[in-house]
Amino acid sequence: MDGSIQLPASDAPRQRTLRNPISCLGIGLHSGVRVGMELAPGAADSGIVFYRRDAGIEIPARFDRVVDGRLATQIAAFEAPDVRVGTVEHLMAALAALGIDNARISLDGPEVPVLDGSAAQFVFLIDCAGIAVQEAPRRELAVRRRIRVDEGDAFVELLPDQRPGLAMELSICFAAPAIGRQAFALRLTEAAFRRELASARTFTTADTIAGLRAEGLAQGGTLENAIVVENERVLNPAGLRMPDEFVRHKLLDAVGDLALAGLPIRARFRAHRSGHALNHRLLERLFASPEAFRISVPLAAEALAA
Repeated sequence: MDGSIQLPASDAPRQRTLRNPISCLGIGLHSGVRVGMELAPGAADSGIVFYRRDAGIEIPARFDRVVDGRLATQIAAFEAPDVRVGTVEHLMAALAALGIDNARISLDGPEVPVLDGSAAQFVFLIDCAGIAVQEAPRRELAVRRRIRVDEGDAFVELLPDQRPGLAMELSICFAAPAIGRQAFALRLTEAAFRRELASARTFTTADTIAGLRAEGLAQGGTLENAIVVENERVLNPAGLRMPDEFVRHKLLDAVGDLALAGLPIRARFRAHRSGHALNHRLLERLFASPEAFRISVPLAAEALAA
């Protein structure tokens, strides 16, 4: 994809996959369909691949397979555009944050189960499966110049950053007083993701639910897997897991969307009022600008520092 690829050193960090397969059963947030899913080890350099068992079709988890980003990230097969996997972002965030480079995700339906609406249960599944280090060196995508996408007062951008990993900052602004204006920033590491983002749940407003369902969306949404707010009220009986759970979930979504680059990113990510569609356009613009990034193998010392 670019003309600047650094050869690996003998002590370069290595790719990782799952040690054992693990399965779960759940409901699709938007489809409402009951789906069985298995996370299984993947071969080195295979990346994250979704497999629709019911259709016999594989779909690589890559930005160029995204076909819809309205309320969730949906990917499709080139050879069979009607064969899709929806709401991949929470699982992709957990895989990326825990450093899983290669895995095969098998499903018997059209959508990743929403589970509790966060990434926490996906983290639990990965922990139960265990992690195996592979022989192949791990590469990263280092951003070399600013890439930005604007839409009204919303924007997303990637900026060069010499430090290892991905620095992230995001702000939101919603009319509902229960959400309002919130901002959050962190440097993405496994520990930071587990502590700050993994348990933040997806959310919506009560006045939009009927419209979503009329469009065939949110068919599996309940107060068990999403936060619902009405003006200044949070309708979930147990309330919020943290006061700024909304912006933390938006940042979790961004982690999952950026994971569709197919490689860990070294950059600074900044966003305001962003969503899946803007995040996907950012990756499209990045990969359309080969001079804006470099793919290389990080130094071992940097990998340990990250």
